[in-house]
Amino acid sequence: MEEQGEGLRMTSGLQAAEQVINLVRENQGDLTQHADGCSPEVIARAEAEMGLAFPPSYRRLIAEFGTWEVPPAEFPGVYQTPSRGEELLGSSAYTLEDRARMGLPHHFLVVMHDDVLGVVVLDTSRPDSEGEYPVFAWNPGVPEGGLMEKVADSFGEFALSECRQNLS
Repeated sequence: MEEQGEGLRMTSGLQAAEQVINLVRENQGDLTQHADGCSPEVIARAEAEMGLAFPPSYRRLIAEFGTWEVPPAEFPGVYQTPSRGEELLGSSAYTLEDRARMGLPHHFLVVMHDDVLGVVVLDTSRPDSEGEYPVFAWNPGVPEGGLMEKVADSFGEFALSECRQNLS
């Protein structure tokens, strides 16, 4: 594998994240929107608030965009607004809220709320050799911790699939 940027190894998840970045930028304004990205300090703060670490592909996309949309998919990422000040919004806020409201297991990291898939989570208890986590659709209404359906091997692959589908 080839080294890229800040010593990050290119994995299938990271390669997919780079493709997402290209797709979002190529379709900017007409079909996609994005924010300005997050600093390493903001990303570290979001991870500390949740007690979880972002996988490489998600970290790369948050660093690039913070939050982004490829309608109808909205990727909350991590972001702040003037009206909410220093409060972090997006995945870290969703994860903490869903733990309190729906009994989300502590090892799940919420990456999206979707009308079709429900709560899309990364299962941080199952890292692969590259530090990526599998992506699941989690249905909290099912006894025994919720029903899960695997939707991708990494966040990068999940986001790329969603973006391609929505841009076709």
